[in-house]
Amino acid sequence: MIVSPSLLSADFARLGESVAMIDRSEAAWIHCDVMDGVFVPNISFGFPVIESISRLTAKPLDVHLMIVEPQKYVSRVRDCGAAIMNVHLEACTHLHRTVEAIKAAGMKAAVTLNPATPVALLQDIIADLDMVLLMSVNPGFGGQKFIDNTYNKIKRLRELIAATGSHALIEIDGGVSTANAAALASAGADVLVAGNAVFSADDPAGVISQLAGADSHFPHSK
Repeated sequence: MIVSPSLLSADFARLGESVAMIDRSEAAWIHCDVMDGVFVPNISFGFPVIESISRLTAKPLDVHLMIVEPQKYVSRVRDCGAAIMNVHLEACTHLHRTVEAIKAAGMKAAVTLNPATPVALLQDIIADLDMVLLMSVNPGFGGQKFIDNTYNKIKRLRELIAATGSHALIEIDGGVSTANAAALASAGADVLVAGNAVFSADDPAGVISQLAGADSHFPHSK
């Protein structure tokens, strides 16, 4: 299981220490949530912070833009050191053009769906994607309760990926913890984003290790 801890839940006064902890852990990526207060009802951090994080780690940055008009910032996200640029389907009028721009910039292209957005809307783009992020809470704030319908969405998305020959990974973000990680793996998830579960723990690296091993008993076809 790929684990991408979300720095949204970290102590921003000790951000360097949090990045160092992730670097030492079994996490594969670092998740950076960018919020604009327009697309979602919150403001988080922007490009200067991401640039600083990229200088502190060799792990790929998984940058999730919860903003309006994300297509305007493709080159800026790349220049910050991002390996993956994740945009919301709901925020992109011309999604295919945005996905192609992300790939042309040398990044992996990912698309996010809000909880009420059906996976069927990805039918004509899924083959071009490197990853799909399913929000398992309504985006904007950390620490929310996991939405159980996410399991059904994962299964439907897994079926769509298989039917179209796509190689897209399935990422889950929101309310992810050691309590539901195995069930998410069983449903077909490949990547777990965890913020509050990691940074509120006495042993954050230990929680990351448990999440990383969540799929050991639940292999699924890719």
